[in-house]
Amino acid sequence: MKFQHLPLGTQFKFEGKIYTKTSPLVAAAEDGTGQRVIPRYAMLKYVGEPVCAAGAAISRQLDPDKVRAAWASYEADALRLLEAACGDDASRCDVLKAELHEAGQRFLDAM
Repeated sequence: MKFQHLPLGTQFKFEGKIYTKTSPLVAAAEDGTGQRVIPRYAMLKYVGEPVCAAGAAISRQLDPDKVRAAWASYEADALRLLEAACGDDASRCDVLKAELHEAGQRFLDAM
């Protein structure tokens, strides 16, 4: 079977390793060694039963509450570092904090 014919989420064997198709061009190695572009000409073998592409997409969805919590942690660290970098220039620090907050709000709104 050729790579472009596999649905997303399908596991297959290529060059002695097991991969999972994660995008139209890329597969992730099951042994955790990273991702690899799979050539169009490659002949692949299924490992087990083919996986439904919709099921694979659902399992990769992000939990909005976890993303918000991660963002809050990042924002707190960024503000702390910003204050340290600003030093005595409080007015410049306030402007940058406001810009950082606005960027964070745009991120959360887009989520």
